Amino acid sequence: METKQTKRVWFITGASRGLGAEITSAALAAGDYVVATARDPKRIAERFGDAEGLLPVALDVTSESSAAAAVEAALARFGRIDVLVNNAGYGLIGAVEETSGEDVRRLYETNVFGLLAVTRAVLPVLRKQRSGLILNLSSVGGYRSAPGFGVYCSTKFAVEGISEALHVELAPLGIAVTIVEPGYFRTEFLEAKSVVESNAVIADYAETAGKVRAVAKSVSLQQPGDPARLARVVVELSRADNPPLRLPLGSDTVAAIEAKNALVSKELDAWRAVAISTDFPR
Repeated sequence: METKQTKRVWFITGASRGLGAEITSAALAAGDYVVATARDPKRIAERFGDAEGLLPVALDVTSESSAAAAVEAALARFGRIDVLVNNAGYGLIGAVEETSGEDVRRLYETNVFGLLAVTRAVLPVLRKQRSGLILNLSSVGGYRSAPGFGVYCSTKFAVEGISEALHVELAPLGIAVTIVEPGYFRTEFLEAKSVVESNAVIADYAETAGKVRAVAKSVSLQQPGDPARLARVVVELSRADNPPLRLPLGSDTVAAIEAKNALVSKELDAWRAVAISTDFPR
């Protein structure tokens, strides 16, 4: 991977814990500057102290005014933003039918609308610079959905659709977009502070979504992925001359993508004649 060795200014959402904190740590270790944002910036200060090059900033991603203020704070301190990491988000476990409308709306407010609000706040800066990189944290669930995580995965599918469009819209302006697709990494993601379970439990889903609830508890903090290694890869990616549209991370993600691609290809071959039969005759 060809890289550039210039110092970068990072703007990271959800930086107080999990992958956001790991990426913050790796970027600082690489000598870069980091605007580390969270609802409560005191938690960032508690974790990183007065690390050189660190600017903790309060940010509620569901508030456009909060996003605008955080960007202004970043510019006042560093004068530019080179890498935006849209990491803030949380999970939701439950069958689709078990998930209330209020739970769905709340999840989208953070995982999708929050990402859009922050991106819109940062893009004028990147467009003026005619440079920059946007890293949108998706998931293996953004490429392949799964029982028990259907609504959560739908938010990550949305992130991927938005990112694909941004990738094309921003390329002529010198701005790159990469979708980062982590699998199961050993963070607090499956703990209560990062994932919500639907209140409703329907017996008919015991063998599908119900099993997922139990498995999630058993594998929490035992996941195969190393967050520190992921963070170092992300920092290396930020210096790449030609970052990819998608970067799957973790052997489980690679296996899931290969399995889905094989299934899609198999079904397309089986139903090709039907698929093309709906065109007007030529």
